[in-house]
Amino acid sequence: MKEGIDFIHLYMNDKKLNEKSLIKWTDWRWQIKNSIKKIETVEKILNVSFSEEKRKKLQETIDAFPMAITPYYMSLVDPSDYENDPVFKQAFPDTRELKKSDAEMLDPLAEEKDSPVIGITHRYPDRVLFHVSNLCAMYCRHCTRKRKVGDKDSIPSKADLLKGIEYIKKHTEVRDVLLSGGDPLMLPDEHILFILDELTKIDHVEVIRIGTRTPVVLPFRITNKLIDSLSKYDNLWINTHYNHPKELTYEAKTAIKKLTGVGIPLGNQSVLLADINDCPRIMKKLVQKLVHFRVRPYYIYQCDLSEGLEHFRTSVGKGIEIMENLRGYTSGFAVPTYVIDAPGGGGKIPVGPNYIVSWSTNKVILRNYEGVITTYREPDCYKPALCDLNCTDCNLQFKTDTHHTKEVVGINKLLADYDDTINLTPVG
Repeated sequence: MKEGIDFIHLYMNDKKLNEKSLIKWTDWRWQIKNSIKKIETVEKILNVSFSEEKRKKLQETIDAFPMAITPYYMSLVDPSDYENDPVFKQAFPDTRELKKSDAEMLDPLAEEKDSPVIGITHRYPDRVLFHVSNLCAMYCRHCTRKRKVGDKDSIPSKADLLKGIEYIKKHTEVRDVLLSGGDPLMLPDEHILFILDELTKIDHVEVIRIGTRTPVVLPFRITNKLIDSLSKYDNLWINTHYNHPKELTYEAKTAIKKLTGVGIPLGNQSVLLADINDCPRIMKKLVQKLVHFRVRPYYIYQCDLSEGLEHFRTSVGKGIEIMENLRGYTSGFAVPTYVIDAPGGGGKIPVGPNYIVSWSTNKVILRNYEGVITTYREPDCYKPALCDLNCTDCNLQFKTDTHHTKEVVGINKLLADYDDTINLTPVG
């Protein structure tokens, strides 16, 4: 570990590694092997000494929620102000993680409840979440799956993966599969390609997505060999997880450039975190820098109600304030959707500023980002067609082999012309 500490000190002080050392530093396996898991290692890197009482509390936190920080990610920390550093706060344990509020839950998104077979969460009609790994390059302190990430006893076996693949094969409505974990890119190349090959063979799977934080905390994992393999899948998308502009380094840009260079579309999912990125200026800089790197800002998540995350959570009002400062103040395609992943498995609910001031039969009253109030006149001649789902006779000429169903839920049930439901009654 001494070698790793020395390398980190060199990076922190902007000193270049020699060629032999650089080869090690940029080897993702070396980074994992030298992962920082002990409090005393962090003390040596930062040249600090925690009190015995604090060290004891920190160890209790690590015993509950493991610590693992890549040397690369640790090298981004500012040792002169580490307690306020956004990288440090995401990586190093906080004793407040041991405090559980009344609102927090072990599985706030009810992923286990919506799991028909091991490894699959099927919540939305046309897509599934496929848990393929419980290991990460770094254990983020704000992780919503702290209940299972890092648990070596629950790493999905090949038999488990095959059960998930078989489920997807049988459910022809599934057109979109999101590979998640843990981090799918922590699997060996051959395991990743096995999963992608099996999913690609399924005719009704149109889109495969990988959710990964390796471009953030371990950009060296994006090797030329991996890129050559991923480039052959023309329906592959990748979502990254950058939370702060400080994470968008030269190394991160190099990894992103490799991915975009072979035509893989990239999106980014940030989490709104107190005292890390809960600032309109920071968030605007983040989304602008992401777009500059050719990554599309996709979501800003309200922090979930997982155990030990109370100190990370902001008010929803802060999130709406940030969105108010993005729309109109930067490019439209740089503005992500702010969502709350509903506790209990309700799915992602978009929230944000209200731009509709009022509405009448013929007019919609709107306001823009500057507060300008304007009027949009509704057309006098528009007559919507009643829909009975008989696409063959519809003058819109929508010819498709897609399986149609009259099964609709929620507000769509009230809006549908072909459903007689006139109210929704909550059950339970």
